[in-house]
Amino acid sequence: MGRWRCTSVGVVALILLLIAASHGRELPFKKSEQSFVYNHTLAKTLVEYASAVYMTDLTALYTWTCSRCNDLTQGFEMRSLIVDVENCLQAFVGVAHNLDSIVIAIRGTQENSVQNWIKDMIWKQLDLSYPNMPNAKVHSGIFSLYNNTILRLAITSAVHKARKTYGDINVIVTGHSMGGAMASFCALDLAMKLGSDSVQLMTFGQPRVGNAAFASYFAKYVPNTIRVTHGHDIVPHLPPYFSFLSHLTYHHFPIEVWVHDSEGNTTEKICDNSGEDPDCCRCVSMFSFSIQDHFTYLGVDMEADDWSTCRIIAAQSVKQFQKELSSNIIMTKHNVDVSIVEPSVQTDWSSSR
Repeated sequence: MGRWRCTSVGVVALILLLIAASHGRELPFKKSEQSFVYNHTLAKTLVEYASAVYMTDLTALYTWTCSRCNDLTQGFEMRSLIVDVENCLQAFVGVAHNLDSIVIAIRGTQENSVQNWIKDMIWKQLDLSYPNMPNAKVHSGIFSLYNNTILRLAITSAVHKARKTYGDINVIVTGHSMGGAMASFCALDLAMKLGSDSVQLMTFGQPRVGNAAFASYFAKYVPNTIRVTHGHDIVPHLPPYFSFLSHLTYHHFPIEVWVHDSEGNTTEKICDNSGEDPDCCRCVSMFSFSIQDHFTYLGVDMEADDWSTCRIIAAQSVKQFQKELSSNIIMTKHNVDVSIVEPSVQTDWSSSR
């Protein structure tokens, strides 16, 4: 694992050069009237769900017996397992009875090279107008990973079925890194369908996903939102925003909770509702940005259990999982929906919007 925790001199130099420009003035942002209160126990629980979705053993996820499927997440009722081999996506939907909520966890598109992923994030562009939100811009690639793949349709269907069984219980969406970015679009989509009071979002180490206008709309529609950042984690600083290129400027939505070491103690600082509080993770010197801080949140390991090429691992896991399903080896107390898209299947999921 350690080899992924180092960046080359060239990558670091490029990051520092470009992010240096992102510490200028902020774009206008309409501050929200958020009242969502940070809860450490809830954060600890959700980070365990966000960690579990990285597991490649689909059988263990399906039956909720994986090595990360315990502690605060015990008793979770899996309702839907979703795997997109072509796009290296994975998610699950289920019911956490101790939270009286539906929990959705989404894994990001992390390939075998973290360095390449970070370099790609630097060059992300705001190139898509979000539907029905004037002036709101997002990156089409991140938007499409949720909205134009199997994720949106399968997650929406699973939430509908779970609420039909358990009533109109709340929905909590979570994810780490790029999974957190997709979780944001998921939460926004569900909030527009179910109502803002019914959806909560908590992400860990997510990158920026849209501009200031989008952040303002997001805060309005998904007020129950918290973005947890850790120490010197570099990813929340990406993609950078530029004061001299307003049409390319990214802006975080609120509210950030910055977890960092202060005088030997771990501090959880609740930031202001601007989304870009200069006294939170943005106060970190660009010369001390860390990839290592990205892989641990609240003491929980956020790395994939196998860092080989995602598509290869996913395809092998799917093959073994399907074999065990067909031989009736897997037993659960209830029916679990399984949605799998393999590389040979080309489907335009955008038609389902």
